[in-house]
Amino acid sequence: MSEAVLQICTMKDPLCAQGVEKKLLALPGVQHAHTNAVNGTTTVHYDEKLVTLVDMEAVVDDCGLRCHGESLPLHYGGRVVHSQPAAADLDHSSHDHGAMEPMAAEHAGHEMDHDHETAGAMDHSAHGGHAGMTMADMARDMRNRFLVSLVLTIPIFLYSPLFTRLFEINLPVPFGLRTEVLAFLLTTVVVIYGGKPFFIGARNGLKAGVLNMSVLVSLSVLTGYTFSVAATFLFEGEVFYEAAAMLVTFVLFGHWVEMRARSGTNQAIEKLLTLAPPMARVERDGKEVEIPTDDVQVGDILIIRPGDKIPVDGEVVEGRSNINESAITGESRPVKKEVGDTVISATINQTGSFKFRATKVGADTTLSQIVKLVQTAQSSKAPAQRLADRAAHYLVLVAVIGGLLTFLIWYFLAGADLVIAMTFAITVVVITCPDALGLATPTAVMVGTGLGADHGILFKNAEALEGPAHLDVVIFDKTGTLTVGEPQVVDLVVSGNPITEDELLRLTAAAERGSEHPLAAAILKAAGERGVDNARADSFEAIPGHGLKAQVDGHSVLIGNRRLMDREGITLNGLGAQAAEMASAGRTVIHVAVDGEAVGLIAIADAIRPSARATIRRLKELDIEAVMLTGDNSATASQVAEELGIKTVLAEVLPGDKAAKVKDLQAEGKKVGMVGDGINDAPALAQADVGFAIGAGTDVAVETADVVLMKSNPADVVMAIEISRATLRKMKQNLGWAAGYNLTAIPVAAGALAWAGITLRPEIGALAMSGSSIIVALNATLLKRAHLTEIGGQE
Repeated sequence: MSEAVLQICTMKDPLCAQGVEKKLLALPGVQHAHTNAVNGTTTVHYDEKLVTLVDMEAVVDDCGLRCHGESLPLHYGGRVVHSQPAAADLDHSSHDHGAMEPMAAEHAGHEMDHDHETAGAMDHSAHGGHAGMTMADMARDMRNRFLVSLVLTIPIFLYSPLFTRLFEINLPVPFGLRTEVLAFLLTTVVVIYGGKPFFIGARNGLKAGVLNMSVLVSLSVLTGYTFSVAATFLFEGEVFYEAAAMLVTFVLFGHWVEMRARSGTNQAIEKLLTLAPPMARVERDGKEVEIPTDDVQVGDILIIRPGDKIPVDGEVVEGRSNINESAITGESRPVKKEVGDTVISATINQTGSFKFRATKVGADTTLSQIVKLVQTAQSSKAPAQRLADRAAHYLVLVAVIGGLLTFLIWYFLAGADLVIAMTFAITVVVITCPDALGLATPTAVMVGTGLGADHGILFKNAEALEGPAHLDVVIFDKTGTLTVGEPQVVDLVVSGNPITEDELLRLTAAAERGSEHPLAAAILKAAGERGVDNARADSFEAIPGHGLKAQVDGHSVLIGNRRLMDREGITLNGLGAQAAEMASAGRTVIHVAVDGEAVGLIAIADAIRPSARATIRRLKELDIEAVMLTGDNSATASQVAEELGIKTVLAEVLPGDKAAKVKDLQAEGKKVGMVGDGINDAPALAQADVGFAIGAGTDVAVETADVVLMKSNPADVVMAIEISRATLRKMKQNLGWAAGYNLTAIPVAAGALAWAGITLRPEIGALAMSGSSIIVALNATLLKRAHLTEIGGQE
């Protein structure tokens, strides 16, 4: 199955999404379709042999909406205009940046810019918005319609029977018109211009077989308007044009504010979409030329200067520098890059100049993959949302049936006036709109996934975002997760002789420089970090199974294990006990002698990551048990576990048995998270309730996991759990508010408290409905203020 994230504009309410999903799932070859009306995307899993992106775009257009093709970062072949000839030939090769010709891509970009400039000025009646409409454009369009409607609604209200009754004032009517005729003329403009988006939305919803919010608004407005028109020209009766006009005005206002709040939930993805630089500097035929980033090919040599953004992924072939990778990984500290190191698209070069060879371009770059991952997560449905969607669907039916029953009861049973019965009925229909229920979890999911992306934590879907909140146990693979995954000098001991730790390292590094052994590399790295790697050996002799002998600065240096010291007749001068203690702790102990005298010990081990201890402490505070899983022997594993404060250790576990260990804990009724980075971790990551992949790990581990930790920092497991818990709280708050609002509002709107003098008019119902949606959207954005535990390299 292939996956695509389609960009759809002009979705004005969550129930529009149901119509899109229903039509897409009817296509042969489409297995899943998840639509998020909040960010205007649909994630589709499909068989590209049976259906193409063009087929899916046509279905979306048939729903009365606009599909711009697959959503990718700008400058990376992102499809931004549906009508381009190159885009019309789309198939799943949209994952190939070359599928769109350079001129077509450039033209598409100009089209999009033009659309932004003319936002709100153009209005294609067939779709309720022009082809380039973004959420911001739609918000501006709603604002313009609201302002026009508001200006016209004020005089409509001033000449209404309601105003006359409330203030006992009769204003003079201009042009000698009847009050009703003036109200009719002004309200007609409000209904046609202001109500147009809802009428189009209602038509699109009915066409897709879905009763959406626009259907309810349109039904309410047209009922009040039509009745008033009939009372003006066909029979004697009270009119309530002001109700229809104020209804349109208040709903437009609510949608405008709601859309602004909703656009705030998607800042993370919008930021990602614009990170890529539009142009790249490459070598062509021995010359330096600037070309669009979209034209960069695999194998091109790119030139980077201080301050430049990296256009595509690649490998450094010349020069060195420090790069700020915070835009992608969330890690604020610059990363040193030399020949052979990889560089990531959208990161920022700081100090030096260098050249690199492009290895991943277009949709294959890290940035594109992150954007797609975040979009997929945002478009997916949280388990609670599936229930909310069904409830919203039935709530529309409740609104229609409830409005009809309200009218019948008040008019025929209670004997109320026709206008009063109509007013109650319209208020019920308006106030029951399930917009807030439909927005309850998507807004929280969007903010939660965006918050994760800002910190280098990628949740693959809504379930992955919700899952960490329920964990009882987190299993950490030791090597490469809790530890750095490579030998490092972890301890230095010198004898009573006048030799310092630095001198010990300097002499040893000089002797080891000719060795290719991993332990030699650890010593050279430690010497380099201390700045004492400037000595060179005059001679070098390897002693198989024991160590080596070298001449450094006129001194005879002997480096190796205890057997080498014994063989050469060198006493340890009191270092023997310390060597035994280091060995019992799972360290590899290197003995060093100079001129026939033991001078020190170097302990080498797979060092614990600096943030690991604080991570385990924080998990305990969150009431989550930490378990260490490793293939190492029990002694080594226990030593590491003791240092970290981990009580449960699963040692000497074969790679193929890791998943079974996860299953054993699940059999105890526990929700289990698994953190790993290697190929042999993939089965355990898949078996776990939530799999966390350390970002620097293998592709297969990243593919299998539910959550990807881009910074390769186990501490981000804690942050992922905190984001998950905070998001789940917002979901529950929003669902509780939306459900509580409807349960309370419907009876009041129907006149259940009329005996106490408490009634609601349609326009007040519209304001309450809009306010409910705004509260849900704003509450979700408060998730950005969630307190998250930042655990860096220090303890």
